[in-house]
Amino acid sequence: MRVLAAMSGGVDSAVAAARAVDAGHDVVGVHLALSRAGGTLRTGSRGCCTIEDAMDARRAADRLGIPFYVWDFSERFRDDVIEDFISEYRAGRTPNPCMRCNEKIKFAALLERALELGFDAVCTGHYATLVDTAHGPELHRASDAAKDQSYVLGVLTAEQLAHTYFPLGDTPSKALVRAEAAERGLTVAQKPDSHDICFIPDGDTRGWLAEKVGAETGAIVDRSGSVVGEHDGAHAYTVGQRRGLRLGVPASDGKPRFVLEVRPVNNTVVVGPKEALATAQIAGERHSWAGRPPAEGEFDCHVQIRAHADPVAATASYSDGMITVRPDEPFDGVAPGQTAVLYSGTRVLGQFTIATTVSAVPTP
Repeated sequence: MRVLAAMSGGVDSAVAAARAVDAGHDVVGVHLALSRAGGTLRTGSRGCCTIEDAMDARRAADRLGIPFYVWDFSERFRDDVIEDFISEYRAGRTPNPCMRCNEKIKFAALLERALELGFDAVCTGHYATLVDTAHGPELHRASDAAKDQSYVLGVLTAEQLAHTYFPLGDTPSKALVRAEAAERGLTVAQKPDSHDICFIPDGDTRGWLAEKVGAETGAIVDRSGSVVGEHDGAHAYTVGQRRGLRLGVPASDGKPRFVLEVRPVNNTVVVGPKEALATAQIAGERHSWAGRPPAEGEFDCHVQIRAHADPVAATASYSDGMITVRPDEPFDGVAPGQTAVLYSGTRVLGQFTIATTVSAVPTP
C-alpha cells in the first residue's frame, strides 16, 4: 500500500510513520506548511506547525529512510480554519479550530491531493482505531482512554475513513510510544506535546480576536435583562466563563455568576447562576456521519461535547437534516459553535456543530 505519512514534527506522527514502514508499506513523509509568515505560528512546544516542527519532521523522515516533502497549505488553512474561527466568534459562537483543521485540511485537502498522486491512504499519529466491517470502516476510540482523539476525528466521513491509517490506535499508552521513539533513535522522543491554538503567536486569544473582530464596549445583563456590568468586547467571553467579568452589581444571593449567553447582534453578554448552565437539549445542522447514517427518527447514543469531556448518555433524533440531542443528565455549560460527537459504545457515529441550546433552568 502506498502511504502518505502526515508528519507534524511530533513524536506521535514520527512513530506512526515508522510503524507504517515496518508494516511493509511504501511510505512518503509530508509536513504541512500552514503559514507563509514566520512568527505567525508558535514556536517551541506550544504549536504544531512551526519551522522547527518541519525540521524535526525532516530529521525523523531521514532516520526512517523515507522521502520527505513540505507542502504549502497556507491559503487553505487561512480560508478554512482561521477565517472560519473569526467568523464563528463574530457570530457569538465558540468554535474548535482543531476540528476544522482535521475536517478541511488534514483529511480533505491533504487526502484529496494524496489520492490524486496515487496514494492509497494518509497515515497520522492520532490515537483512534479503525474497524473494518461489511458496511465499510468504522471509527472507534483508542485503547488508551487518556489519549483518545476520536472526538477531534468525528468530522471524518466514510469515504475519508476508507483511505485513513492510524497505527497508534491500539497502543496502550503514550509512554510506550515515547519509549519506542527513543529505541528507534528519533530525536523527538521526549518532545513535549503541542497545545493551544497554533495560529495565535503569543497565546493571547482575546487580544488577537479584538484585532480581527474589533472590540466594542457593551452591556452585561442578568437573565431578566437588568444591566449588571460592562464588557470591552463580547467576543472575549465564552459560555461558562466566571473569571474576568468585573460585575458592578452583585447577585442578590451573593453567589458568583457565569456567562450564559453571548448575543453579538446587540453586543450583549448574559450572566447568571451556575445552575443555569445546565443544558437540557442541543441541536444543529452542520453535521456528518462516520459511516452509514442512522435511520431518521430517535436513537440512543452517548454524546461528547468537548475533547476531554466525559460522554453523556442521551437520546438523539435525526430528521430533515437536523440533529437534536436530549441528554439523560443535563450537559454543563454548552456554547453554540462547539462540536457534539455521537457515539455508540466505542464507535463514532458522527458529529454536528451545536447551533441552539435549551437551558434546563427556566428563565425567571
